[in-house]
Amino acid sequence: MEYRRLGDSGLQVSALGLGGWTTFGGSLTDPEAAGAILAYAYDNGINFFDMADIYASGDAERLMGALLRSFPRHTLVLASKVFWPMSDDVNDRGLSRKHVMESIDRSLQRIGTDYLDLYLCHNYDAVTPLAETVRAMNDLVVQGKALYWGASNWTAAQIQAALDLCERHGFHRPLAEQAEYNLLNREAVEGGLLPFGAANGLGLLASSPLASGLLTGKYDQGIPAGSRLDRLEWLRQDLLHAANMQAVRALRPIAEGLGMTRAQLALAWTLRHQAVSCAITGATQPDQLAETLQAVTLSLDADTLRAIETALAI
Repeated sequence: MEYRRLGDSGLQVSALGLGGWTTFGGSLTDPEAAGAILAYAYDNGINFFDMADIYASGDAERLMGALLRSFPRHTLVLASKVFWPMSDDVNDRGLSRKHVMESIDRSLQRIGTDYLDLYLCHNYDAVTPLAETVRAMNDLVVQGKALYWGASNWTAAQIQAALDLCERHGFHRPLAEQAEYNLLNREAVEGGLLPFGAANGLGLLASSPLASGLLTGKYDQGIPAGSRLDRLEWLRQDLLHAANMQAVRALRPIAEGLGMTRAQLALAWTLRHQAVSCAITGATQPDQLAETLQAVTLSLDADTLRAIETALAI
């Protein structure tokens, strides 16, 4: 496993992380099966485990937390997030001080830990004053409930405003941004977040590096029953269109010519940037991880990168 610094911090995270979105507590509820995946990930060097309170309405934190407690806490980098509504209550959402403070306590209880290594604001809150959110996140770091904080789905301009507030008031600054980044969704990251992060000491946590499995080729012949795109109609409508399918099929001969799978090619492409601290993948069985873990050691030369660009432009 390769380990990379999270931005300008001293925290080392595995280049490949394991996330709980739609799987743990969702499509994957059997503790024995979930435990086998987590054990395989841990035994092969993954130390970054990504959760959020909204994932399976808290069940991802409960299931992953219960299973991760079998490993020494100091060897884990646990991340969770706050923003999305957790009930119908008017204050049980957003990034107000009230919701941030109450949400981390509930997440810690569900996970079964005294602190999070990383706590992320899961979306930008246009209603709550940014200064209120930044101060609340700073206070969590001061209290030791979170060791570092960051953002998810924020723009470079929004993060810059937070950095300015931190500089002005001496607050702990955000050290990470989590954003979707893959071969099919790259403009926002490459056009703004990657250069901004590199210039400002923020590590990029690349979510959905396989485009919810589309880049693996599993949907070449249709939609397998029980798959993520079978279960999530909104995601299916967003991803399954002719241009994406053409691009995915065009990547197949490139990957095969290198002796790789398309999943390995896609992950190696995402990890080629050192500003990417971690690529977060999902898995419902250990053999999926066995395949994707190999991508950490793979590198793509200039000719391959040009061939990928040509395939995507078709």
